[in-house]
Amino acid sequence: MFAAPPVINAEVFAELPASFRNRQLTAEQRAAGRSIPVAGCFLEGPSFDRHGNLYCTDIPFGRIFRVSAQGAFELVAEYDGEPNGLKIHQDGRIFIADFKNGLMQLDPVRGTVTPVVSRYAGEHFRGLNDLCFASNGDLYFTDQGQTGLQDPTGRVYCLRASGRLDLLIDRVPSPNGLVLNGKENTLFVAATRGNAVWRLPLTPDGKVSRTGIFIQLSGGRGPDGMAIDEQDGLAVAHPDMGAVWVFNHRGEPTLRIQSPRSDLVTNVAYGGPDRKTLYIVDSEAGCILTAPVPVAGRMMYAHA
Repeated sequence: MFAAPPVINAEVFAELPASFRNRQLTAEQRAAGRSIPVAGCFLEGPSFDRHGNLYCTDIPFGRIFRVSAQGAFELVAEYDGEPNGLKIHQDGRIFIADFKNGLMQLDPVRGTVTPVVSRYAGEHFRGLNDLCFASNGDLYFTDQGQTGLQDPTGRVYCLRASGRLDLLIDRVPSPNGLVLNGKENTLFVAATRGNAVWRLPLTPDGKVSRTGIFIQLSGGRGPDGMAIDEQDGLAVAHPDMGAVWVFNHRGEPTLRIQSPRSDLVTNVAYGGPDRKTLYIVDSEAGCILTAPVPVAGRMMYAHA
């Protein structure tokens, strides 16, 4: 058993204005049993561009926001989709893991969203969740759908920079956030319904070998979005616990960051001039939180 890590409280950095709080669902969403989020939004997918702007998504209302360094929200795009994870290519293109439509691409200047890929081997995705880039441009993403312990068949894919789409693994109970380690020979995947972070070693030809559990959590809903620091430590959002856990490269907890607003924190990104500020999405409250951390976040592909 590990000793309890120190606990700090995050602070509110930016809050979605009331004018953007939506209270209407489409007929399709109502028929599918969706309900209006408490906050009138459900923010996700934090990711910084090279100019220091923070992009985030609003899943139920198909919106992409850009948040300035001063915390001001700007609507970049609104479309018929359910955008979740978001990451930025080195050339400025913005890729979205869309639960409804598959892998999408946003043009932040025109505000248009277009499809990249929606199926594998003729079969449509179950519902994409999150994504991350390798330094060579390979794009890893999770296909979560409604999988869980009752149906542990969630998938992880890699869209190679060459354009080839590879299925890496297809037996994950609700694959969610994912990050690569510094050497890019290990992929960490949040298996939400298993309440664990899985470790997927990557072979030289890009395949997965000897998958195992790296961190076993308890309580809450299970791990969601993740970010990695320069020492291969993981920051893991833990919904319903109202916390982000920071682990070192050995998987030992070193810090717990608590939300002051709600228990539903879903995703994280490192930012700030020295990348020693963790930006945290509190989805239920519709706001972005910040907290200082001792180790800088790993430089993302967008900033290379």
